[in-house]
Parts: sequence; structure tokens; C-alpha cells
Amino acid sequence: MTRYIRHAAVFCALLLTALLVNAARIQVVQAQRYDDNPANRRAVIARYAQPRGDILVGGRPVTGSLDTREQLRHERTYDNGPLYAPVTGFASQKYGTSLLERAEDPVLSGTDPMLTPFPLWNDFTRAGNPGGDVVTTLNEAAQQAAYAGLGARKGAVAAIEPTTGRVLALVSTPSYDPAVLSGNGPDVTDAWERLNGDREKPMLNRAVRQTYPPGSTFKVVTAAAALDAGVVRDVDEPTDSPAPYTLPGTTTSLTNEFDGCEDAPLRVAFEWSCNTVFARLGVQVGVADMAATAQAFGFNDAELRIPFSVAPSTFDTSVDRAQLALSSIGQYNTRATPLQMAMVAAAVANGGQLRAPYLVDRTTTAAGTVLTTPGPRPVRQVMRPSTATRLRELMRDVVEEGTGTNAAIPGAVVGGKTGTAQHGVGNAGTPYAWFVSWAQGEHDMDARVAVAVVVEDGSTDRDHITGGGMAAPIARAVMKAVLHTPEGRG
Repeated sequence: MTRYIRHAAVFCALLLTALLVNAARIQVVQAQRYDDNPANRRAVIARYAQPRGDILVGGRPVTGSLDTREQLRHERTYDNGPLYAPVTGFASQKYGTSLLERAEDPVLSGTDPMLTPFPLWNDFTRAGNPGGDVVTTLNEAAQQAAYAGLGARKGAVAAIEPTTGRVLALVSTPSYDPAVLSGNGPDVTDAWERLNGDREKPMLNRAVRQTYPPGSTFKVVTAAAALDAGVVRDVDEPTDSPAPYTLPGTTTSLTNEFDGCEDAPLRVAFEWSCNTVFARLGVQVGVADMAATAQAFGFNDAELRIPFSVAPSTFDTSVDRAQLALSSIGQYNTRATPLQMAMVAAAVANGGQLRAPYLVDRTTTAAGTVLTTPGPRPVRQVMRPSTATRLRELMRDVVEEGTGTNAAIPGAVVGGKTGTAQHGVGNAGTPYAWFVSWAQGEHDMDARVAVAVVVEDGSTDRDHITGGGMAAPIARAVMKAVLHTPEGRG
């Protein structure tokens, strides 16, 4: 009898050992496979079990969480969603995240290790950390001014603080409400299909993810290259430029919108946007120096993040002289995001120094304890300080007595450059209206804001589409909003 009991005990011990080994195999060896299995909803349920952290503008949350009491308990909500969609992106239970919601997801969702003071205890208790908050650099008044200025028109606005690189406004129209994508029901699927099928592309972030031919606003870059290379030594000396100008190696003639461009000095050519003068200057500077200057401003940089990725602006480095002439007036293959052109204006305003733009001022815990403070990026010298000084003068002339008078602000120093960019097969598309500018208050030591505005559908009448008429008033409203904001307040 004892022998049978002993055999039974050994058999039970073997069964227990097998059970423990199998449990260990599942919980340790195969844990990751089960975690990654799409049928395992525990991670998803845990992700939405607590409210998501907030994105803040001017100290005020522009996001929130709605307790649905369902299995995926908390859905994302947005305050004035279309206004901030190009910044926040969406956080959807069905389609994931985008833009700032994606770039800062570890903090917002509470999974960032910095939010876990006692990681071993959390692993033991299976407790989740409250989501942290993301404080943006946006100026609320500037964001609203940009959005109101664009109105029903298709386009984008980007504004940055020249001395720091802080992004003050980022607007794209038409926009959409990210809240319609927050849940996981059939209405979310319908909204997703509707938004993605919309010909106007409301989910496209035109401020940072769409590139355009910058047209005459690129003449700021060409002027910087010509001054730095010594091709132009005196902005008031004649440039020996013919009008019209025959593109090198071709029989194609380049003309101007205005009279008086033949042999015009750089100051006059900049003020009245003479294509012939700048095309010839680009050829004189050469591909190497033009490309070097463009790249110093940020063109051809595929690594720029703010913290989400920015589409690279491009300046073609493998062009012949005729193509270089067109590239130097912002046509041919030259393309730029509005954010890139705001960086161009900022570098001029900041004495030739450029700080890479950034959108997140700091991240914090739910209780307000600071986790990270990215702060200003390293500075890059784009052009000689003397060149920046001359360009500031030229941009001021454009606003005071040239094509950009609609951007003038009483009591402030404003510089700008207009642009009308052709595009499409045979330039048949509706021209884009551009304006880039900077502004400095009468009591400010430095420029407070640099802005770039592009309007895609300014008018059905091509002859009425101008950067000074369509885009400059929008830039003026954004600059006024920043100048009227007390220093240091977002």
C-alpha cells in the first residue's frame, strides 16, 4: 500500500512540475508572442483604461478624455479640433495616432519610463501611470489669427520665433476635427473613409508635410548667396541684367511682371521682384554656392523633426545653367514647405543665425513635475551678419514701398517678400500666392516673429493672384497677434 502511495505522490509531483514548467514557458518564454498576438486585447484595454494626458496651448488643454464606460474606456476629445489639428493630429482607438499625439505618445499614454518612479512595484501591482502632459510653444492668438486669415481658402501658415526656433503658429486649411476618429465604432470608419476620400485633403498638414514651388520668396535665398559670394557688393549698383533674359543655352526668354528691371540694382530688383535679375544672379553664383546656401537655410534636410517629421524642402543640385536660373527664382524643381520658408525669414531677422524649429516647450507629469525641456536647438550661421543686415533692409523696403505694403504694421519694423509661384503642366495650375516676413516691435531688441503664408486657391482670376494681395494680410494678422502678446506668454 505504501508503494502505491509513493508512486501516486511521485506522479502528482511530476504533474505539478509539468504544470509549473508549462506555466513558465507560457509566462516567460512565450510571453512576448502572446502579448503581440492581435487576439490579445489586454494591452489595448489597459491603454484606454485611464485618461490620456493633455496637449496644452498657452497653459490651457486643447485635448481631453471622455469616459465611455465601455471596454475601451476613454476616448480622446479635442477643444477647437480643426484649429489645432495640424499640431495635435489624432488619437484613434481604431487608426492609431498622428503628429504630436504620435510623437509624444509615450508621455501622453503614461508608458514613458520617466513617468514610473518605482518600475518594479508597478510591474508587481500591474498599476498604470497617469498620462503626462505636453506643453507646446504655440501662441494661441497667432494660431487663431492664421486660421481666421486663411478662412475657407486652401493654404497654410507657419510662424516661428527667430531667436529661439519656437513654433508660434502652425495652421493648415481646409482642416478637420480629430474627434471624429477617436472611437472605434462604424461612425469612425465612415469618417476615416470620408476624410481620406475628400479631394481637398483636409488631413494633409500643408504647413509641414506639403512642399510648394516657393516662387519669388526664394529670392531671399538667392540674394543671400549672391551677397555672400561677392557677386553683388553694392545693393544700389546696376547688375547689368538684360530684360528679357535668355536662359543660358536656350532660346527661351524670361520676362518680368513689372517694367524697370533691366540693369536694375539688387535693391530695386528685390523690391519689385525682377525675375531676370535673380535668374542671372543664380547663374553667376553657380550651382555649388547656390546649393550650399539653400542647404544652410534647411533645404535638402530629410532629418528635420519638430518633433514629428517635416517633409524635406528641396533645391536640385544636378541642374544645368538654364535650370539653375529657374531654380534661383523658386521654380523648376525648387520646393519648400511653409515652415521652411518661415525659417528663411527667421534667419534674416536673426542676423544670419538659424535655430531649428521646435514645437514642444516641455513635458510634465500629470501633477506638473517637469520631465523634459527640449529648449532652443543649436544655432547655425546661414550667412554673414553683414549679408543679413542688407537683406533686412531689402525686406523692409518691400513692405514700406514695394509689393508687400499690405503687411505694414504701425509702430513696428516689418520686412517681407512676396511671391507668386507657377505650377502644373505648362504652368496651367492656379498660381500659389506666397508671403514671407518678420516683425519687430518698437520696444523689442530682436525680431519677435517670422511668418510664411501660402494660399493655394487665392482667386479664379490668375491676374489677381499676388502674394502681396492674398498672403500678406494674413501674415500681418499673425505678426500683430504675436507683437501684442506680452513677452514670454504663449
